Amino acid sequence: MKDLNDIFRAFEKLKVLVIGDLMLDAYYYGKVERISPEAPVPVVSVYRKEMRLGGAANVALNIKALGATPLLTGIIGDDIGANMFTNLVNEAGISMAGIVSEKNRRTTSKSRIIGNNHQVLRVDSEDLFDISGKSLKAVKKSVSKALTDTDVIIVEDYDKGLMSKSLIRFIIEEANKADVPIVVDPKQVHFFEYKGVTLFKPNRKEIKEGLKTDADLKNLDNVEVAMGEIREKLDCKIVMTTLSEDGVMIGDAIENIHLPAYHRKIVDVSGAGDTVVSIAALCLALNLSKKQIAELSNLAGGLVCEKLGVVPINKDQLLNEALSLTSWH
Repeated sequence: MKDLNDIFRAFEKLKVLVIGDLMLDAYYYGKVERISPEAPVPVVSVYRKEMRLGGAANVALNIKALGATPLLTGIIGDDIGANMFTNLVNEAGISMAGIVSEKNRRTTSKSRIIGNNHQVLRVDSEDLFDISGKSLKAVKKSVSKALTDTDVIIVEDYDKGLMSKSLIRFIIEEANKADVPIVVDPKQVHFFEYKGVTLFKPNRKEIKEGLKTDADLKNLDNVEVAMGEIREKLDCKIVMTTLSEDGVMIGDAIENIHLPAYHRKIVDVSGAGDTVVSIAALCLALNLSKKQIAELSNLAGGLVCEKLGVVPINKDQLLNEALSLTSWH
């Protein structure tokens, strides 16, 4: 499939199972006009507060923004944050069917204090212990049910307690039975647990931590070597690495392709990885080429970096920019 309009229309027919750590993002916007007399820190006079969906829920927002249907699965707590999260999910038109509420657990939240258009401080509230056996059983049941009508799976692992060796093995085994491709956005703890997935998407920092390497990953030759080592250890088909200002590299056993970043006015990189993995998964579900996957993902990641805070991609803006690319084929 080469026509971009056809590709974007095809997105609308896809169903995506998004499994991962769910978060609530709070933004406090204010002005900084003085330093506190109590400590040498700025005083932010807040004039606006915003609540947004974060983590795997932001991935689901990106999937929905692209016209596809997200099937969201994860854990929230039994607290005020859970109520706020539920309201936002309902407002977004995303199903709560796969979301499990666990007692004695805080809903993961990140509060960002923005003073004079710059992030001054971030305050996290979360519990990082593993989910309970009862919650694990409920999540597995949700995954099995969703897999009967899913085109691709995204695993969004933030090391917040949802993902475990048991759940990872279950997801991969069930996906293989159903012949559904899996895309993984990893973190350090379970980096090498995702054996046999289809596409693995770490960034530079995650590669460094996962491989425990001292190699200079600003050097693209070293990135290629690291990606080859990851593919071999995970026995996965494709590794795609986001390289910030250096763009993206994607590779399989045959070749590696590097695409430089597009020139952008970077405002905030928060959530860019969520957008990249969302685009990559939809493209993978449509059996697009590695270059097409990387090109659209790279473009989308840059676009959301022009916005302040964690925001989903704008489908029309992405399509229009992609249509302007002479390299698309």
